[in-house]
Amino acid sequence: MSNDVHPDQPANPPVAASLDVEDGKKIVAYTINHEMNMDIVPAGQERTWMDETRMRFAYRCLPLLIANQHGWWILNNHKFKAMWDGTEGQESVRIKYARGAKEPFSAISHFGHGVLTFSLPYLFRTPPGYNLMVRGPSNMPKDGIAALDGIVETDWNIATFTMNWLFTRSHYPVIFQKGEPICMIYPVKRGEVEQFTGEIRPLTGEPELEKAYNNWSVNRNQFNQRLHVADSEEAKQGWQKDYFQGVMGEARADSHQTRLRLNRFEGSRK
Repeated sequence: MSNDVHPDQPANPPVAASLDVEDGKKIVAYTINHEMNMDIVPAGQERTWMDETRMRFAYRCLPLLIANQHGWWILNNHKFKAMWDGTEGQESVRIKYARGAKEPFSAISHFGHGVLTFSLPYLFRTPPGYNLMVRGPSNMPKDGIAALDGIVETDWNIATFTMNWLFTRSHYPVIFQKGEPICMIYPVKRGEVEQFTGEIRPLTGEPELEKAYNNWSVNRNQFNQRLHVADSEEAKQGWQKDYFQGVMGEARADSHQTRLRLNRFEGSRK
């Protein structure tokens, strides 16, 4: 992840005015190149590899589903093929766009060392105290290349940033389709993770929690054992839905989500 700033720029530039947002929960994407035509959409729930699992069992994992939807996607604007030759130079990454593709192009080789860079046509601003997490689409692995994560202080920064992917194999062609998500963004409150403390304790020190866990563990093992017994109730159920339903033993979730409903980015590029 990199800010597109000149190397001679001071390390601590003057702080720009924070975005004034009435409700305090708005991300604004200012268009700096409307012709690049890269849509921003709520992240989808489904994944091709999950569709291909037996009986689509991967969709039974609620934490996976929530992570899939936890942000917005920025979509690729042109189909292209890229390949890294294994060396360090900027020219080591070759990009070939599909026939008929017209500039402006977003994918470039900028850093060398097997890094593929996407220039994003937006300057993002977030409410005071909020950063923007910038990463690849959750749970969407891509053979031969891996998305790099970055966190940008978008409440004051006046520079754009890029989305970067690192080749994991040389001499292997990687194809990005038009409309494929190449970046995922979501807000994170600055400094919040540093406010948490961690502590390791023996479970035996919490008798009620230990009892609840042991009851769940026994029930889980029994369910798994009977899951393969023909005509058993467990076999008919196919899987335990307790967590999905927000109920586990006597535990009840006060606020439980099985699906995220993100707002769309409104407005126009021009």
